[in-house]
Amino acid sequence: MSHDYDLNDHVYRLLISEPFFAAISRMVSKTPNKSIPTAGVRVNPETAQYEMIYNPDFFEKLPENQVRGVLIHEFYHLVFDHVTSRMPEGVDKKQWNIATDLAINSIIGKDNLPDFVCMPGGKNFEDFPLMRAAEYYLELLKQKQKEQEQNGKDKSEDKDNQQGEGSGGGNGEQDPQFDSHDEWGEANGEESKAANEIAKERIKEAMNKAADECNKNNSWGSVSHEVRENIMQRLKTAVDWKKVLRYFVGRAQRSDRTNTIRKINKRFPYIHAGRKTNYSAHIAIAIDQSGSVDDDMLNQFFNELNKLAALATFTVIPFDDRVFESKIYTWKKGEKRKWERVLRGGTNFDAPTEYVNKHPEFDALLVLTDLYAPVPKSCKVQRAWLTTQACKDHAGFNTNELILAV
Repeated sequence: MSHDYDLNDHVYRLLISEPFFAAISRMVSKTPNKSIPTAGVRVNPETAQYEMIYNPDFFEKLPENQVRGVLIHEFYHLVFDHVTSRMPEGVDKKQWNIATDLAINSIIGKDNLPDFVCMPGGKNFEDFPLMRAAEYYLELLKQKQKEQEQNGKDKSEDKDNQQGEGSGGGNGEQDPQFDSHDEWGEANGEESKAANEIAKERIKEAMNKAADECNKNNSWGSVSHEVRENIMQRLKTAVDWKKVLRYFVGRAQRSDRTNTIRKINKRFPYIHAGRKTNYSAHIAIAIDQSGSVDDDMLNQFFNELNKLAALATFTVIPFDDRVFESKIYTWKKGEKRKWERVLRGGTNFDAPTEYVNKHPEFDALLVLTDLYAPVPKSCKVQRAWLTTQACKDHAGFNTNELILAV
């Protein structure tokens, strides 16, 4: 068996007839890892992007149609927001995981998946109908477990019978689930929650673009009309832009280490001074002064920056077709400020980008704008955009950078 199997080499060919999933695939990094039996998707907390981890030995054994089916299975978990959403209240995690797999596999069909997956109508799920939502299958699983308990069977043994054999590999060697759901669920901690929000925003953006393209070409591949309606409904939901903005600022923080006699050195106590670490971020805030950026948008933005000022120092850079250097000011960490408009005019995003590129003290650039201008040149630090939903929908350029809609 070859140990050089790279899923990325096969994705384009496999998804050439699936334009919607091909667009999703481009937003998901794919990492080989032989410590898991099959595959799984998660949010990478370091990059705030969705990541698919896969076992190359597992994929190498599958025919092409089943590799495509497994890929689509994983992408449906992202589309239906199974990875980052909170599990229904008071629900057994294993049952919920199986219910989501039943719902997705019902859409894909048994011929396009390995024979050991959870499938309505298959072994141990014979009386489960096809094409139902995960919540519906969850109720059936709970009802089936109740019936087994009422028949006097041991509860733990019943759980194994219900969830293990029919949804596993058939030989008892694989985990009862088809794929890994270990890192699913609502994240703990502000940074992890914000990483989830960014990942959701990025995948939503990819889904929006893919749906528009599929509608234009009248080609959705294997995505049924019913599933399309579900997807379009999901695209209407909003992410928490404030959490994402906090994450963006937090990720830009860098540490400054200094020696201090007040802290004991762990390696050489009372011989060398200890080290003190301060975390700070210096963010460039470029504010588009064109008239199409309204006062309400400026007000909302400044309100949130007042909270974020506890984390970072900001340099506010007013611009329209050029940067007005005489109007630049420093918003120091911990300060409170009122919003203000200082200029009106056209828009050129190269102006603040060039300014930041020339000043190495900045850790990130955040641009408040209506996005009505040509594509800007690249920035040396991470750059994000804050705008309204209407402006985002009619942006003057396309970008893979983070765009937040207020």
